[in-house]
Amino acid sequence: MDERSAWPRYELLDGELLVTPSPTWAHQMIVAAMHRIVAPYCIEQSIGVALMSPADIELAVESILQPDVFVVPEELIPTEPVQGWEHVRSLLLAVEVLSPSTQRADRVGKREFYLDHGVPDYWIIDADARVIERWTSDSTRPDIRRDVLEWQPATARSSLRIDVQQFFVRDCRLPRRL
Repeated sequence: MDERSAWPRYELLDGELLVTPSPTWAHQMIVAAMHRIVAPYCIEQSIGVALMSPADIELAVESILQPDVFVVPEELIPTEPVQGWEHVRSLLLAVEVLSPSTQRADRVGKREFYLDHGVPDYWIIDADARVIERWTSDSTRPDIRRDVLEWQPATARSSLRIDVQQFFVRDCRLPRRL
């Protein structure tokens, strides 16, 4: 971790402490772009609310994760003011943006954790390869999307379609090569 990344992110996965540097500019541009796409869809479809980390999501004992973007199901949205995240016991979607320091945890540990704990969709955004890996609870391999990613949760009336290449160039405003 260099001087510019003075505030690390802490997560707990199956009792193991994960400490990673604070996100980069490109990472945050990707997170913001994905949130801008997913959030209005969730509201329009009345399926839940899309949020961004930091947020201490505890789907199991000894595991507190901070997915970059995540969707809390409609039925778990509090109707009264709350202080913490205790009410979030499930997610419709968890999205992680790869970085060199998180690659193994995102592709193995977190993927297994989210899918094992009832998250129906887990996406890994790989900006270097310009792809989105989509994992679902019934998949043994990722659906690697270079063209269009389509998502339709069980209660949604229509699907969300993301043009993957336009996502990286137009929405994230990333240079051709990072």
